Amino acid sequence: MTTVEQIVEQIQYGKTFLIAAHENPDGDAIGSSLGLALALRALGKEVTVFNVDPVPEMMRFLPQSDLFCQSVPEDASYDVAFVLDAGDVSRTRLPIRELCRTMINIDHHPHSNFGDICFLDISACATAVLVYRVLVACGHQLDLDTAKALYLGILSDTGSFRYSSANAEAFDVSGRLIALGIDPWEMASQLYESHAPERMRLLGMVLQTLEISDCGRYASMSLTKDVLERSGAMEEHADGFVNYPRSIRGVEVACFINELADDHYKISFRSRGKVDVGQLARDLGGGGHHNAAGAKIQASLTETRAIIARHLDQLLARS
Repeated sequence: MTTVEQIVEQIQYGKTFLIAAHENPDGDAIGSSLGLALALRALGKEVTVFNVDPVPEMMRFLPQSDLFCQSVPEDASYDVAFVLDAGDVSRTRLPIRELCRTMINIDHHPHSNFGDICFLDISACATAVLVYRVLVACGHQLDLDTAKALYLGILSDTGSFRYSSANAEAFDVSGRLIALGIDPWEMASQLYESHAPERMRLLGMVLQTLEISDCGRYASMSLTKDVLERSGAMEEHADGFVNYPRSIRGVEVACFINELADDHYKISFRSRGKVDVGQLARDLGGGGHHNAAGAKIQASLTETRAIIARHLDQLLARS
């Protein structure tokens, strides 16, 4: 029995389901979670879809995005728990193992090897594609709301089909979802061209922190709590800012340094493809893909920049 067949069997015989993805959810985490939740509900299942953080404002246009909850009862129990796009179960911020009979991990991040059933495919453009494969194997006929959720996962994780992850399957599945009635322009417009004024003010302030290395091969921007407060924006408004330094000619690696607390920073890395930032992130205690990864560093902002620069200098010297 294949992994997908095992998952289909769990869906057929399970009655109660929990779906959870990583904290600070991106489009793939939201899209794959919501798409799976809507499909399971259509199959007559009892479904709780959880994320410790609210759905980002720019994704709330998705139909039924209000299904997400930020807590589950302490005495809750589920036949099956799906952990999606998480890399590590701890990133859900839930004691998943204690809440379910069977844990199913569906992911496309390398080294994501937990769960009673682990459906891992690092060649997939997004976890949403893997959820699509499962639903097709179930013989489920997707409705438009489910299609929109899965399409958003693919659209966001491929950078609107600009990233190297935009493989043939990404276009094939997206085409099938569009055929169900999706308007690609409307989806792209809602996700990328409906920004809050606060986001644009914040971007203007963050762009002033841009630093480009002497070699010109990496660049960074930073966001502190003070700047966030002065801008009137929320942390979610900084989503995607890491792509601005990556767009600079000659830059191979971009870094976005986000202050979580005093002397505690979350680092997002993006690569143009030559440099494996996934390995860089793992060296710093984090994880991710070859072209997109993240880590956390406990140090001052100056020290954090120095740590990143030291690692990148060593990494680039070998590439």
